[in-house]
Amino acid sequence: MDTRQLAAFCAVVERKSFSQAAERLGVTQPAVSLQIRSLEQRLGRQLLDRSGRRVEPTEAGLRLYASAQRLLQLEEQLLDELESDDEGTVAGALELGASTGPGGSVVPVLLCEFQERHPDVHVRLTVSDTQTVVARVADRELELGVVGAGRRHRGVTFEPFFRDEVVLAVPAAHRFAGKTVTLDQLRQEPLIAMQEGAGVRQVIEDELRKAGTRLRDLDVRLELGLQESVRSAVLAGHGVTFISRLAVESDLATGLLATARVRGLDPVREIFLARATGRSETRAARAFLSFARERVPA
Repeated sequence: MDTRQLAAFCAVVERKSFSQAAERLGVTQPAVSLQIRSLEQRLGRQLLDRSGRRVEPTEAGLRLYASAQRLLQLEEQLLDELESDDEGTVAGALELGASTGPGGSVVPVLLCEFQERHPDVHVRLTVSDTQTVVARVADRELELGVVGAGRRHRGVTFEPFFRDEVVLAVPAAHRFAGKTVTLDQLRQEPLIAMQEGAGVRQVIEDELRKAGTRLRDLDVRLELGLQESVRSAVLAGHGVTFISRLAVESDLATGLLATARVRGLDPVREIFLARATGRSETRAARAFLSFARERVPA
């Protein structure tokens, strides 16, 4: 069976559109239509229902989709094994995406250390918001994604990767430094918050809700989009912030920043690994994940 036909079929099922499937595969829409028509003629049954606004698989198409995913996965694994030399050298390209939290702290360091160990692997990291990273993983533009929220997405599976403590970061000379404070005390301080939708903000909003309050009940003076922006504002003395400990580890070590605990809050978030459902890992990806899991906090 022609795996190009199966790849075209799976792309149409996942994108529910011939034009979007063609864009993902890097071919023309007529080429995709021809592949599907040839596959239906060969199997002697209709695989896609084209009557609605969106293309949907028929009952036969659903059965074929599950088997086609397995076959394409096996093909990808076989090609990956053939690309590796007889001595088992890990080589090839590793395309990853990460959201701004892990992408600005842990992931770059891990990739640099990994590449030093496996110099034949060419690594490319894209840092963007969680939604964009997950979408590109679903489209198979990225092999792996490391994100701060495991949002549901058709065609993507999530698994816990490592845990990240969220801390209240304050200037080193701040009156909160090294102390445990109450929510009432925190309400009296200018707070710099991450933008809505950020993983850190979601964790804090959940913790505050459990404690019977809301973020808007605090003195939020600024909402900034990147952890680096929030960190810079705190370093400049413009307020305090909840932020990933990993993002300020070096500042804590050098004494530029300090942390405080807020009584009743225990903000810890899970960092997730995102992969396209049914996609087999390349040797480079398997080697990286094994390498990373030995180094990140469980």
